[in-house]
Amino acid sequence: MTVERIVVIGAGTMGHGIAQAAAVSGYQVTLTDVDPAALERGKQAIEKSTDKLAKKGIIDQNQQEAAAGIVIAEDMAAAGDAHLVIEAATENPEIKLALFKELDRVASKDTVLATNTSSISITRIAGATSRPDRVIGMHFFNPVALMTLLEVIRGLETSDTARDLAFEVGRQMGKEPVEVKDSPGFIANRILIPMINEAIFALQEGLGSAEDIDTIMKLGMSHPLGPLALADLIGLDVVLHIVEVLHRDFGDDKYRPARLLRQMVDADHLGRKTGKGFYQYN
Repeated sequence: MTVERIVVIGAGTMGHGIAQAAAVSGYQVTLTDVDPAALERGKQAIEKSTDKLAKKGIIDQNQQEAAAGIVIAEDMAAAGDAHLVIEAATENPEIKLALFKELDRVASKDTVLATNTSSISITRIAGATSRPDRVIGMHFFNPVALMTLLEVIRGLETSDTARDLAFEVGRQMGKEPVEVKDSPGFIANRILIPMINEAIFALQEGLGSAEDIDTIMKLGMSHPLGPLALADLIGLDVVLHIVEVLHRDFGDDKYRPARLLRQMVDADHLGRKTGKGFYQYN
């Protein structure tokens, strides 16, 4: 199948980032969200991002105009004529299962349904549909405009057709697709999130300040961003959710969440998106 029309579900950080990357790559894109305010924020974020990328010469005027032409919709019925739907809603199993059940109803039987989940089983999500062979994981990384990795995750029944389509679209969007088996946290987050959680344990135990811990990882391990600053970028609520998935699904206490992580989420200190996490943000 030739992909021309892509619908992105969810206008948050990942959703509007995916919509932007798809539009500047030549796809006809519709961005949907049940929250009109989220759609407006997403539209503004795309305008700001593409303006910055154009000034740096990373995208040209035609690509900037293509991003400005993203269609905004509040109704998932927009998925009716899509060749590919990419879901990027809240990382909550119940929400995603309900969305895929609805997408299965409104989208053409030939449409491939992809999810940007960072930890939830693709097989489980596919089970909410009548087309598990056309459900696949396309896990993009933040910021989508700049990060080139794309984890492509096959569920138990995902077909070669869906896998090939995900690879084709990912490559056209300038990503490097890597196929991953369906397992909690896949590969990237199975390795990354426990490292972040361990850094939070180190901070909780007073082994060093947030700045010291991040400096050690940047200078000693050549990481471009320390684990605590990265947690703030990801969102501490998202980090906690992924740790909980790993802990529950593997049944291994090495994945137990740090108490400080839970406390910060309870206090709504979620990182950059709330202005306060391990660091303060304007």
